[in-house]
Amino acid sequence: MKFDTLPQQRESVLGYGRNQGTLYWNTLYTLILVDTGQKTVESIVLDPQLADLLAIVKGARNGFTYGAKIRFPHALVMVFLFRSGTLREKLQIVLKATFQHARNLATFATLYKTMLLFLRTASSDSKESSSHTFLAGLVGGYMVFGRGVQSSVNQQIVIYVFARVVLALARLSVQKGGAIPREFRERVTNNAWPIFAALSWASVMWLYRWHPETIQPSLKSSMKYIYIDSNHWDSFRTLIFQNK
Repeated sequence: MKFDTLPQQRESVLGYGRNQGTLYWNTLYTLILVDTGQKTVESIVLDPQLADLLAIVKGARNGFTYGAKIRFPHALVMVFLFRSGTLREKLQIVLKATFQHARNLATFATLYKTMLLFLRTASSDSKESSSHTFLAGLVGGYMVFGRGVQSSVNQQIVIYVFARVVLALARLSVQKGGAIPREFRERVTNNAWPIFAALSWASVMWLYRWHPETIQPSLKSSMKYIYIDSNHWDSFRTLIFQNK
């Protein structure tokens, strides 16, 4: 009886070996395909002729990534500190604001770099000029941040950019002073920031006190918390440890 089982055992061993061999060759074939695919992809992304188009793709990727990194922690803190609602509602607000910020920066980067490539290609010398960057920024800014009813996220982005532009133009005007005497330029450089800071705070406090409807909602909420809510308390607890 024992000898009768030997053919079956031998067939089982051979079958196992054939299965193992098939698995080995399938795995090897898959690895070869993956390696070939990786080499093909690498050859495409490193092709100099495709560099301008791939730069648009990476611009969109970097815009989305940067927007998410900047907005998520900011929205998380602001929503959980100053917004009411359930945990689910707060998380939805945070994720929505994060996605809007990331999407808009990615869309702007795509439009800007695409427009820049088009203008450079269409020019007679195929070179980028200062007017190209301005026009590309103009188109991207209007399409992404200028049309329709804008969200608070878009308003914050534009205000942030505008403030940096004003400072940069102020520095540029001093650097390119030309006929302006050197002593006067130095005086402006040394005193411009203190005057700018003082006038900014004077203006925002005046506006909030007498025309609060003109203030951006998030700023108005912050100022109310600091300057209005601080006028009200009904116990030592609400004076020191808790706002209300």
